[in-house]
Amino acid sequence: MKTVGPATGSAAPVRLTSYARGGGCACKIPPGELEAMVAGLLPPPSPGKTPSRGQAPTPGQTLGGDEDRLLVGLDDGDDAAVVRTGDGTAVVSTADFFTPVVDDARDWGRIAAANALSDVYAMGGRPLVALNLLGWPRDVLPAELAGEVLAGALDVARAAGCLVGGGHSIDSPEPLYGMAVTGLVDPDRLLRNDAGRPGVPLTLTKPLGVGILNNRHKRTGEVFAHAVAAMAALNDKASAAALEAGAVCATDVTGFGLLGHLHKLARASGVTAVVDAAAVPVLDGARESLRAGYVSGGTRRNLDWVRPHLDAGRAGEDQLQLLADAQTSGGLLVAGEIPGHPVIGELMPAVAGTTLVIR
Repeated sequence: MKTVGPATGSAAPVRLTSYARGGGCACKIPPGELEAMVAGLLPPPSPGKTPSRGQAPTPGQTLGGDEDRLLVGLDDGDDAAVVRTGDGTAVVSTADFFTPVVDDARDWGRIAAANALSDVYAMGGRPLVALNLLGWPRDVLPAELAGEVLAGALDVARAAGCLVGGGHSIDSPEPLYGMAVTGLVDPDRLLRNDAGRPGVPLTLTKPLGVGILNNRHKRTGEVFAHAVAAMAALNDKASAAALEAGAVCATDVTGFGLLGHLHKLARASGVTAVVDAAAVPVLDGARESLRAGYVSGGTRRNLDWVRPHLDAGRAGEDQLQLLADAQTSGGLLVAGEIPGHPVIGELMPAVAGTTLVIR
């Protein structure tokens, strides 16, 4: 869409990414800061009810009293909250929103919707209904563009079989969009980030590099259609394949990068993760863009966060930055082998002080 420039009257393309300091999941609060924020919100476990590392807690192990039904909460920073309903099912609840990751409004809506829905898939669930979360600088950007964002999100939600039932909007200095999503999951077939076991392979279902290419897009205006397609793709089939393969441990790879999310998974499961860097899939153009300097601040913060827990082996700084690249709507990282997707490493018994090893 084009709008009229105030000074010249000429038609000028609207570059949504220029209206935000960050972009996509790279604008997340750094993981170390976030963990410090929520540390005081965690109640102490009930006496005698502390689950062992790598064991999915049964009702009553995480919290006491009326909160026994909370199967997944703040404990290990999993992808969504899960609450047992008492009728043999459980509700999955999540919310995700961010500033523009691309300039095309409809594509941004598609990507943001796929990203929000991914949290439900990462828990092994099925999304039922979503609510729009919209922040819009209404005195700066035309309302028609916001309509395009919402339309793109609706397209993806419909493809997922997820209803969209309204939402909430505010007048904000930066454009923001995302969704709050509610879904259902079998409580006996959850995918959790604390259920990893030594000896299990690691599978990644989407290539890395979207953060680097998005950063280049923001700075140059170049469009990378294959990166947009990767971000807008749903993780529904990957989730179903993980459950079919008997997986019990997974997460999705978003703003904290592969290394950040894998660190959280390994730490929660009480294991050490080994990554075969050569086996990790990468989008075309990402390596070249990285060498040209298109690295986001979020990626650098991700790498700084995991360094104290990382045995980098012979991996160079460029390779580490790629593995820490802040993804938007990335793939699932599954502890298990998923047909059609590359195995990128394995889980092994814990090594003191080390959650990540690069080989």
